[in-house]
Amino acid sequence: MGYQQNPESFWKSTFDDGGDATKGSYTSWLAKHPSALDNFDEMMKKAKGKDIVVFLDYDGTLSQIVEEPDQAFMTDAMRSAVHEIALCFPTAIISGRRRDKVFQFVQLKNLYYAGSHGMDISTPLGSSKYTGHKHQTITTDEKGNEVVHFRPAQEFLPKIQEIIKALNDMAKGIKGATVEDNKFCISVHFRQVVLEEDVCILKERVENMIQAYPNFRISSGKKVMEIRPRIDWDKGRALQYLLDTLGFGTSNNVLPMYVGDDKTDEDAFKFIGRIGQGFPIVVSSTPKQTKAAYSLREPTEVMCFLIRLVKWKRSVSSSKSIA
Repeated sequence: MGYQQNPESFWKSTFDDGGDATKGSYTSWLAKHPSALDNFDEMMKKAKGKDIVVFLDYDGTLSQIVEEPDQAFMTDAMRSAVHEIALCFPTAIISGRRRDKVFQFVQLKNLYYAGSHGMDISTPLGSSKYTGHKHQTITTDEKGNEVVHFRPAQEFLPKIQEIIKALNDMAKGIKGATVEDNKFCISVHFRQVVLEEDVCILKERVENMIQAYPNFRISSGKKVMEIRPRIDWDKGRALQYLLDTLGFGTSNNVLPMYVGDDKTDEDAFKFIGRIGQGFPIVVSSTPKQTKAAYSLREPTEVMCFLIRLVKWKRSVSSSKSIA
């Protein structure tokens, strides 16, 4: 009888802490998660007559992953592509960053923003399913327009600030470690920590510290530890909320398209899989565990895909107007 490797140990030997492959064939992986560019025409056949709604992650999807989180700027060409896509389809960005920080990066007003992994959403109308809910509140902007906020982790803010202070004190002793306040969640970055020993020390300290906060959990990303409240909310729930806000909550004709590169985007991919309609697209140049049906290699391919989608939409609209 041959040696049978434990599935968990196989996963650990094949993928690193961020879910990226440490070995394996990209070609065989691509057969299971084909390129959205190479299969564009096939995808659009499924989209014919449907209502496409576009959802995008930010870091690693619209911008490159960079050493300094505050320097994750998108290119002007990408900004133009996102602007054009939002003119053609309802479009939202769902990011782990603070919502106001994402807006500073994107600088576009013709789309929706959800920050803190979907725990901070602002829209003009809000969701009818959450009318009167304590986490859905209404304010007015500087122009007097109503803005509806949905913040399911609002009550955790005092504890989050307490944890941030403790993490900042802890990170001072590890060169290259940084703590990012994402309002309703926290990122501990170690991309610039040179010594692997220091990375291990940092992880151990963070894990030990969070044990004192049972209402919070840790998840891993690309050279980052994410700390957030233990609530039943993620990017998949945020996608569902935004679909309802846009009037597609009960529609059988909607095709949500989600493009993202991170582990946290898997919740959105899973949601699309559950409803059985839509396009979950992972951004990765290496094999990784994912529930996505399609893939794109990196942000440049994302931009090319968005541009092609705009051209397709305008071509379809032009054909209808002629008919």
